[in-house]
Amino acid sequence: MTTLNDKLAWRYATKKYDPTKIVPDDKVERIVEAVRLTATSSGLQPFELLVITNAELRAKIQTVAWNQAQVTECSHLLVFAAWDDITPERVNMMFDLTNDVRGFTNEGWENYRKMLLGIVADRGTEGNFQAAARQAYIALGTALVAAAFEEVDATPMEGFDPAAVDEILDLKSKHLRSVVILPLGYRADEGDWLVNLKKVRRSRENFVTEIK
Repeated sequence: MTTLNDKLAWRYATKKYDPTKIVPDDKVERIVEAVRLTATSSGLQPFELLVITNAELRAKIQTVAWNQAQVTECSHLLVFAAWDDITPERVNMMFDLTNDVRGFTNEGWENYRKMLLGIVADRGTEGNFQAAARQAYIALGTALVAAAFEEVDATPMEGFDPAAVDEILDLKSKHLRSVVILPLGYRADEGDWLVNLKKVRRSRENFVTEIK
């Protein structure tokens, strides 16, 4: 039986995709749903996910992403875009949604809302963006695990100009800022220098400290 760890051992940062191989919609949707369900601080989900198949947009992004071919050769390009600020309106939106979905208002929850509103006010716009960006990276990790589970190749990429991507995707109008991108697809049969190399990770002894 194949375990999740077997899938993680299989995955690698794919360097060359086969552009003729398209990830089925159901697999993409399960990866996207995993991102939607991922853990976030205070349940705020302070980022959004863009799923891009448009060839013209991806070609534009490639020019500001060190011309990396994965951007255009992959099947789907995921862009993780964090809130540019964690505003009171956004905090209240998520807390109100929680109350609506659960069908009741909890005093402790409302007290936590007030405390969080104070924290984000003190932290300021840039601090709030950085906090939101860190949450987007949690979602990136979830996407990588979900893709591996689906046996879909993925390449996490920070090598791009965020301001340029923001302009291409008109993210400023949505009060978002791009943080990291993730091509999804299937590795090419030839031309990927990394595909047959052994995965390199530190040993458990050099990586894990158990404190009992």
